[in-house]
Amino acid sequence: MSQPPVVDRSPRVMLPMPEVFGSVEDLLVGATSRHLIEAPGKSGAVLERVTIGDTAYVVKYLDHDRDWSLRAARVPGSPTVALWRRGILGALPAEIAQPIVAVAHDERRPALSALLMHDVGPWLIPAVDDPITAEQNERFLDHLAALHAAFWQTTQDIDVVAPIDRYLELSPRMAAEEAALEQEHLVPRLVAQGWPLLASVAPRAAAVVVPLVHDPTPLLAALATTPQTLVHGNWKLDNLGIDDAGRTILLDWETPGRGAGTADLAWYLAINCRRLPVTKEEAIDLYRAALERRGIDTSQWWDRQLALGLLGALVQFGWEKAFGGYDDELAWWETRAVAAAPLLA
Repeated sequence: MSQPPVVDRSPRVMLPMPEVFGSVEDLLVGATSRHLIEAPGKSGAVLERVTIGDTAYVVKYLDHDRDWSLRAARVPGSPTVALWRRGILGALPAEIAQPIVAVAHDERRPALSALLMHDVGPWLIPAVDDPITAEQNERFLDHLAALHAAFWQTTQDIDVVAPIDRYLELSPRMAAEEAALEQEHLVPRLVAQGWPLLASVAPRAAAVVVPLVHDPTPLLAALATTPQTLVHGNWKLDNLGIDDAGRTILLDWETPGRGAGTADLAWYLAINCRRLPVTKEEAIDLYRAALERRGIDTSQWWDRQLALGLLGALVQFGWEKAFGGYDDELAWWETRAVAAAPLLA
């Protein structure tokens, strides 16, 4: 299937390459009152609250020796540092507030990077089980569309995490690699347990998804026939907030790169499923309408990319859905996966 004609909507002004400090010490010159922060993340990253001058900051340490998600992304330093170097984080649309003010990639220990960030804790969505409000949900979907529209079919260098690594982040490959390293992180162990479980819980879904979990190439080839943009890769509520100006605070660029916008949408639906205040169908409609408001014509490619994006979410989360048994949630995703399978031919 040929790709429909589209317009490059990316920013035309080339931003200067931001400085990357050569050590964590240089990044934190003048820091006082340093305290570790307990964080809900499961990757192994370490957070620290510091004060420089009269301003409070949060430092996130990105260490390939500690963080399984960094190893899975396969980007030297980190994907976030790569985006910073290229000026992409400075070119985000007005709807997005990313809190990073400086970064370091340690020259003496290349496995270590660090991000110096404004402390946005008071504005983040609480890491609880309660549904968010309809207004919050609509804002997040609208601003997700704003991000995608800003980089629609961009010629900028947004190729950070390879698409195949994005879809293998939560795969048996990752689980096996972490087991070989004798790491004790919970998520890789659950991934290893969950994928075999899917075949017994939802065999129709497994027949479509499990081959792609080992080799997502057919899915990637099909998605590549549809419009591409900058995807965040982890649009989950733990990474989102709303500041006093109404912008979406966006954290944790773990698997960013070139991809299909509906892949971000599908991830949002899958990982936040129990906290959404509307049905998945209503959320999908909100995102599509937000793209259309920003001048993106979805008529030629929407059905194909959406179906493939939803299939891709089960390639990423089938292991997790299997732990809940064959409930309404897994049944919804299985129906979409089976329907999308003919698009892989």
